[in-house]
Amino acid sequence: MSVDEKFSKSESASGIHLVRKGETLYAIAWRYGLDYRELANANSISAPYIIYPGQKIDVKYTARSNKVVATPSVRNPSKVPAPRTQPTHTKTKNSHVSPNNIPDAPVSQWLWPLEGQVIGYFSTKKPVNKGIDIAGSLGESVLAAAAGTVVYAGTGLRGYGNLVIIRHNEKFLSAYAHASRILVSENQEVKAGGKIAETGSTGTDKVKLHFEIREDGKPVNPLKYLPARRGGG
Repeated sequence: MSVDEKFSKSESASGIHLVRKGETLYAIAWRYGLDYRELANANSISAPYIIYPGQKIDVKYTARSNKVVATPSVRNPSKVPAPRTQPTHTKTKNSHVSPNNIPDAPVSQWLWPLEGQVIGYFSTKKPVNKGIDIAGSLGESVLAAAAGTVVYAGTGLRGYGNLVIIRHNEKFLSAYAHASRILVSENQEVKAGGKIAETGSTGTDKVKLHFEIREDGKPVNPLKYLPARRGGG
């Protein structure tokens, strides 16, 4: 069963996502296959994209929201972020995840996050696979495929188990799922090839790494970006 098929259909039927503790805007955008920038704009959330438990996020917005909205709209209270108890410039858990922390340069070269055989390939047909699955033994090192900043580290996305999401630049993010241990925290900057987790089987039935790359919020085939390996990987 694919990751998407494990999601409850009832949760997204209303088009409104209720923010849970520990979630970030990046994780919510990932969950619904959206571009985090468009999701922020549609919900009048400006950088550094701070959200709060209990906040309602419109995840079925349309092209009506193509321009950046700098301040919350008062036309629809359900989409207005919860009142802040601190000024937005005060540091909070997610306050320094901003464009200023992210390299603007394109990813010059992607690295394999794990040395192992590819046992699951990217597919847009059923069963859908929005990334690749790499075989491994319990506790192997999972490496950052490119430099960036950790924008999610947790277990809030069902079907992914222990998950790390890294933002590399304005266009690209990558994800590393099913880890036995997460070794980085949100807002932490990581280098290409840096150890971020250890392989495991959380959220799945075997030890493996599920690896995804998304460009402008859309899943792309990681094998088009990763360097070729002897034997075809």
